[in-house]
Amino acid sequence: MRPVDRAMDLIRAGIAAADPAAAVRRGMAEVLADPPGPGGRWQVIALGKAARAMAEAALAFLPGAGALVVTNAGNDAPLDGARVLRAGHPQPDAEGAAAAAEVEGLLRATVPHDRVLALISGGGSAMLPAPSPGMTLADKQDVNRLLLGSGADIAQVNLIRQNLSRLKGGGWLRLSPAPIVALILSDVPGDDLRVIASGPTVAPVGGRAEAVALARQLGIWDRMPETARAALLRPDGNPALPSARNILVGSNSISVTAMVEGGATAAPIPLEGDVQECAEAIWRLAPSLEPGQALALGGETTVRLTGDGMGGRNQELALRLALLAEARPVDFDWAFASVGSDGRDGPGEAAGGLVGPGTPAAIRAGGIDPLAALARNDSTPALQAGGALVMTGPTGTNVADLAVLVRA
Repeated sequence: MRPVDRAMDLIRAGIAAADPAAAVRRGMAEVLADPPGPGGRWQVIALGKAARAMAEAALAFLPGAGALVVTNAGNDAPLDGARVLRAGHPQPDAEGAAAAAEVEGLLRATVPHDRVLALISGGGSAMLPAPSPGMTLADKQDVNRLLLGSGADIAQVNLIRQNLSRLKGGGWLRLSPAPIVALILSDVPGDDLRVIASGPTVAPVGGRAEAVALARQLGIWDRMPETARAALLRPDGNPALPSARNILVGSNSISVTAMVEGGATAAPIPLEGDVQECAEAIWRLAPSLEPGQALALGGETTVRLTGDGMGGRNQELALRLALLAEARPVDFDWAFASVGSDGRDGPGEAAGGLVGPGTPAAIRAGGIDPLAALARNDSTPALQAGGALVMTGPTGTNVADLAVLVRA
């Protein structure tokens, strides 16, 4: 089998292991252990890229439950027994703001005898913009753009997002008179529940003072809207949060394990940190690969924006690795794939990149200088010119990114 074909077979195995319906079925026994009280009912609220599939699986166990699904375009097909609302991703939008108001209303309307089943998956943070008092949706969008281009990791992004929101960082718990149990599909390395979808059913990452310090450290404080700075400068005043049962039912590590079961070896390094540094760390492993060996990686890198091109962290990682390999070639055929498990990498339609020894030359033959493309964060047209884009369409799940380096 060609290295490029084997690489994509392993990526597909990792995505299949993140099936959201199977993940929900694994957690439903624990959910059902605490049913509604007399006269109470189940209210299902599903949020994120896997929300529809998770809700469909849960409703099979909860006949008569109310259900609201908030997800992104491509994952928003109608679902019997539920209202499905579309919301923007990766940028918050007006549809998401309307969905946030719906969620707030549903949570406030519950009573102590009810039970809320929260189904949480990646992408949910952008989909429920509920700006702090004094802020507008446009202010929230401005902050989100600054964070996405700052090089901040997911925990840092969420520290600031949570402190500018009514729903993130345990906001659902503050609103609901009914107890909440959450089934969570993790899209973050280490599976920190405070960070997944900005932790709507979990205590926040930190307080406002920490968020201010981080914004200054990232160099975005002075560019943030005045209303956002004012919100972060207000003293923390939130009371202690009610408890919730938060159950992890799927994760990036489960998907990497599936890739290993498919014949890969777990890489000795994570897929994390600055995208260039990560590419260098991965390529340093290449000379020691045995014939036929594949290294599986999972996680999420960070990209600091220096231009206004079209791309995503997986595409940029693949392109950077291809250029490193060209400068430091090995004497065997190889392939490297890096793909967003949700089927979307950045604001475009590509899922990631699949590169090999000939990719940089193919890009140049297509009329694009790959180094110049990286300087303006324009990896999508570069990889497209080199026949190296991965297009999967929405996968219905999201457990961060998967990558594999294969030797022939």
